[in-house]
Order: sequence, then structure tokens, then C-alpha cells
Amino acid sequence: MSTHGPYLAEIAHLMGDPARANMLHALMDGRALTAKELAYLAGVAPQTASGHLAKLMQGGLLGVAAQGRHRYYRLASAEVATALEGLMVLAGTQPTNRRLPSRVGEELSRGRTCYDHFAGRLGIGIHDALVAGGHLNVADGGYGLSVSGEAVFAALGVDPALPRGRRAALRPCLDWSERKPHLAGSLAAALACRCFETGWVRRKKDSRAVVLTEEGRAALGTALPGFRCDEPEVVSPAVRAPETAFV
Repeated sequence: MSTHGPYLAEIAHLMGDPARANMLHALMDGRALTAKELAYLAGVAPQTASGHLAKLMQGGLLGVAAQGRHRYYRLASAEVATALEGLMVLAGTQPTNRRLPSRVGEELSRGRTCYDHFAGRLGIGIHDALVAGGHLNVADGGYGLSVSGEAVFAALGVDPALPRGRRAALRPCLDWSERKPHLAGSLAAALACRCFETGWVRRKKDSRAVVLTEEGRAALGTALPGFRCDEPEVVSPAVRAPETAFV
């Protein structure tokens, strides 16, 4: 018998609880949340949420950081996010009466964060333009950048030689809403950070959904000819909160 079997069942059990699944889904945008925020999003009492968070921590699915009197929870790694995204792909093929409202579903399909990189039609638009332009080379475990691809990332203000540790620089990630690959990896995460820093892309409040601005469309279109996405929304010039992506 495989020694991995029992632990796989334990992980599946941790993710399978509805409240814990809601907590994990809420953390898929790469940001860290408090236990109180996660309790609200999961629809459970704070005391119940504490028990769920302890189990997720023990199972290696969450990490925590203390800041002052608060503790902030986040997904433990990009591998956890990848596993969750894969489960969302499977869940999306099954009939259910618990679908997202159409408006929210459209916002997420248009553009969202998948842990620390872009997904939805925004992420696919970036991926497809890079592929069509010959800027990506197939490499072991993911993609490699061609010379022109390095120029594209540099033009967008992202160092193509960014250190990445054990993580792939670029790889395809199957999009659960569009059933096509978007771009994941350390460079995809760095590009998302750059877009948030410059205001090219902005987050929707209390959602994984993001908005591509006019400035962002122009910047991506200039550096990456062939980039296509939905028309940008008008967003208010409100002050943005600092963005942090956990790579």
C-alpha cells in the first residue's frame, strides 16, 4: 500500500469541509486575512473558525504571520494554490445549485487573482499574446522566455532574471472559469505585483476580481502586441491599499 494514501485522504478531508473550503478560497488572491475576516467569509462563529484554522495549519495548508496583536493567515505555498485551482476546475464541471451570482461570476471570469498571478480572461490574454508572439519556449516543468520575451518583461518593468528559488519562472495553469491556460510562476507573480504597483490593474473590494484600467490596457498593449482583453472598467481614483503577493 502506498504510504502517500493516508496523508492524501487527510488533505482531502481538510479541504472538503465547507467552512474550510470557503476559507481557502478566500485566500486564493494571495493576501493574508485575520481569523475574524475568515470567520465572516466562511459563515461560522469566531470560535469555530479558530478550530478550522488550527487544523489547516496542522495540515500544512496555511501559514501565519503575527503583526502587533493580530495574526494574519495565508496559503502556505503556491503548491497549495495550484491544488485548489485544480479542484475548482473539477468542481466547475459538476452540476450544482450553489453557483456564483451571474454578476460576480462575470467579474471573476473577466479578471481575478489566482494566488499571486492573474487569471480569467485577463490572465489568458497575457498568456495567449506571449505564445502568439513567439515570446515563450517550452521548457522542462513550464515555459522559458525567448529573447523577445525577455524584452517584453523588461519593457513592463519586470526583471526577467528575477531569482525564483525552486519555483518555475513561468508555467501554464489551467483556468477554472475559461478552461484555457493562463500564466503562473514567479515571473507571472512579479508581473502581477508590477501591475498593482503602477495602477494598471486594481483589485475589487472584498473579491478576487480585478479591473484592468485604461493605463494598464495601453501599457500591456504597447509592450505586448496582440494582447486582447475585455474593455476596461472605469474605476474611482480612491487611494489603493498596499498590495502584497506571497510568492
